[in-house]
Amino acid sequence: MIPALLLVFSAAAYRITTGLLIHSGASWLSNFAPLAAIALCGAAYFPAKLKFSVPLGALFISDLILNYQYGASLFDPHVVSRYLALVLVGFIGLLLQDRASLKTLLPASIVGSTIFYMITIVFSWLSDPGYAKNLGGLIQALTVGLPQYSATPSWMFFRNSLLSDLLFTLLFVLSMNLGRSAEGSRARAAVPRAA
Repeated sequence: MIPALLLVFSAAAYRITTGLLIHSGASWLSNFAPLAAIALCGAAYFPAKLKFSVPLGALFISDLILNYQYGASLFDPHVVSRYLALVLVGFIGLLLQDRASLKTLLPASIVGSTIFYMITIVFSWLSDPGYAKNLGGLIQALTVGLPQYSATPSWMFFRNSLLSDLLFTLLFVLSMNLGRSAEGSRARAAVPRAA
């Protein structure tokens, strides 16, 4: 489990780094942070007391740093919608915890990325006065977003989130399998052989 925990904290550090670099011309990094995958895999693999605390804690720490850097509130309704989306994705991980594997978690990662994107975008569409509250405004929110917020269209946020979630899920499952096989090898080596 140690490699998986290190992977979660590395992903949070990566989110902070890319969040700080976005305004230096690295807009292609926009939202290449595996938030949904952290929630999904954490809920599927971690022990009960860590299932939600580690993924949401990693997000909270990265939010503390990024929100401080950009002068944003931690209790902004947009932030709350992000946490709500991640809790929902975590519940998918809970449903898969007894059958967690690449075969189940990679498709679940696509579903989780989509849930996260839809909840956060629809919330932005509903709450931001820059969007018309009609089908055209929703399509704008789902595709190009508002030009004053970023040069990166919102569909690219989804693409980057989807790719990073799939990559992280793959690495997470492999690290859990590697950790389990190493534990099994140590356990077998510790068993004394019959004479």
